[in-house]
Amino acid sequence: MVRKRQEIPSENDLVICTITKVFSHGAFAKLDEYGDIEGFIHISEVASAWIKNIRDFVKEGQKTAAKVLAVDPVKGHIDISIRRVGEAQRKNKMQEWKRAQKSEKLLEIIGKEINRSLDEAYLEVGFRLEDKYKEVYAGLEEASVQGEEVLKEIGVPEEWMAPTIKVARENITIPLVDIVGHVDLRCPAPEGVEVIKGALLQAKEEKPHGEVKLEIRYTKSPRFSLRVIAPDYKTAEGALKAYAEKAIALVEEKGGTGQFLRGARGEKG
Repeated sequence: MVRKRQEIPSENDLVICTITKVFSHGAFAKLDEYGDIEGFIHISEVASAWIKNIRDFVKEGQKTAAKVLAVDPVKGHIDISIRRVGEAQRKNKMQEWKRAQKSEKLLEIIGKEINRSLDEAYLEVGFRLEDKYKEVYAGLEEASVQGEEVLKEIGVPEEWMAPTIKVARENITIPLVDIVGHVDLRCPAPEGVEVIKGALLQAKEEKPHGEVKLEIRYTKSPRFSLRVIAPDYKTAEGALKAYAEKAIALVEEKGGTGQFLRGARGEKG
């Protein structure tokens, strides 16, 4: 079970549930994020279509997303709805659930690295990441890329930092962003071609914006394409601009000119 700080959901929450019992008038479902708590789905909340046989829509063991309609904490009664969850919401919630499950496994591994329990891993690392990044997995992704500064910022104890970074980097594949821009470079000097080539290579070697990948291709005079691959759009855009501005500055030092154009069609940046 993925850990939740609250013992029961709140009204209007989206929850992951597993159908446990089906009756003619409705169904009970275990709320997977809240231990053994169950919610009730009235037949009118199963589907928008007319229902002749409820088992045509829900079956025992079926896992889905539902919306919490009402919560009675005294009686322990929770009403939930399947029909009020749109397809996009359902897909996003299921993806969120899968990421939460992965996060819990990683937190368990992190705890074992220093002989600590999963509950302690949630307390010292997981919930802190959740507060900052809305979900644990997103926080682990950020820690994988940025390192210990991410953990220091949210107050993770020092003994947890190294194992958290180690486990995150060993188990999380960061989705990369791939963007393209263009730079027009001109140099009237006799050695102008070499000046431009040198400027592009120097800009690439200096890596002005951290760990990103840069590919340079000649398009047609005076244009070169700059392809940047980075962990996120902010980093990619910053690196692309930095590479272009560095190359332009180097060419201008030799009496040439340059212009940065963003995008596949050469929009001015």
